[in-house]
Amino acid sequence: MTMRRLFQMVLSVALALALIVLLVKVGKVDLRVTLQQLKRVSLMSFAKIALLNALLVYLSTEKWRIIDAAWRCPSDSAPSRTTSYALTSIGLAIGIFLPLQLAMATARTLGTYVHGRAVKRGTVGTLLEQGFDVYMVGFLAVASGVTWFYHGGAKTWALCAAAAITLALLAVGPTVRIIRRLAATCNASTAESHNRILRSVWALQHSGILNAALARRLVVLSALRTGTVVLMSIQTAEAVGLHIPVWQMAAAIPLVSLANIIAVTPGGIGLNDLAGAGALKVFGTPFAIGAQWVLANRVLVSMSYLLFAVCAAIALGAGRMAAPGTGFEIQEDNQ
Repeated sequence: MTMRRLFQMVLSVALALALIVLLVKVGKVDLRVTLQQLKRVSLMSFAKIALLNALLVYLSTEKWRIIDAAWRCPSDSAPSRTTSYALTSIGLAIGIFLPLQLAMATARTLGTYVHGRAVKRGTVGTLLEQGFDVYMVGFLAVASGVTWFYHGGAKTWALCAAAAITLALLAVGPTVRIIRRLAATCNASTAESHNRILRSVWALQHSGILNAALARRLVVLSALRTGTVVLMSIQTAEAVGLHIPVWQMAAAIPLVSLANIIAVTPGGIGLNDLAGAGALKVFGTPFAIGAQWVLANRVLVSMSYLLFAVCAAIALGAGRMAAPGTGFEIQEDNQ
């Protein structure tokens, strides 16, 4: 590790801590009260969060598998659904400490190493999968902006969100056609270029990803994923006894998701928390309540991510050991 990279890491961690301190100070959060709230979280409440997390992982996994099926070469083998689910779970857990995009790409790239073209399928495939999430929350963020501009409430947000999702689906076709035209400018000689971006564009043109029907399916899954994040956020608030109107949470989440793209702190710590409390304040939730929620939400969601990652790693390891041709099976035969 170079001194420059080490300095960047130290600076990133310091910034995250400074932003958390700022959140606590501005929100006048009593950390002892927050800790007591977390201790009072019932097993049933945490189970609901875990189940929603299971759905979240499933939706992300399905999107990646769909893209991988259209992206990989015929000679490449496909990871099983269990393996894909485990890699996504592990990636989310790593995302607690690293930027989410980097964490997911790293877990999937390492996990698909034995299946061929790991960088292309793990890294590029993850970026494409996450790109559909950004596409969807971008439209929903506009809906949130319109709701705020017109001082709207639950009905305004619901109408704007429905319109945003409809427009996102309608825009898929024209967007795919535009990308196809841009990709068409890259001819066969581009594939031999030393420019990775040009090679990726050429490969994208000759893959099955630039398909409007497939893209609409991915947009729908991204919309469902965003809805699941909203439900998890509502559940974490209820788990610690905080009341935040559903529509305010739903309107704030797209703005927080956009802030998550700015990967300047580990796992978005501090930055996402300030964005969450600030977005809720914009729609009517007091900043103090929003600050309590983001801290509790980070702890409970992180615990859920880690729990699933451990279970996924155990299941993945057990599956690999029991697979034909492994050392474990040979040892059993010798016995």
